[in-house]
Amino acid sequence: MILLFSIALTISSLLMIVLILMHKGRGGGLSDMFGGGISSSLGGSSVAERNLDRITVGVAAVWVVSIVALGLLLKVSN
Repeated sequence: MILLFSIALTISSLLMIVLILMHKGRGGGLSDMFGGGISSSLGGSSVAERNLDRITVGVAAVWVVSIVALGLLLKVSN
């Protein structure tokens, strides 16, 4: 069980890094390097940006659950 949550934590951590870097920046940064600065003048929140927000929140929830579960499992096993 600990191995399962460790794998889930690793995968969700990597996904969080990628998803956060994909968000549209508010003023420069890594997102402009991938073309985020070009579409920033169009304004508004696109459907893609809202879906990206939802996916990021979902992965963050998996990340938090994995951390709590690992903490509880490791506390019980000792």
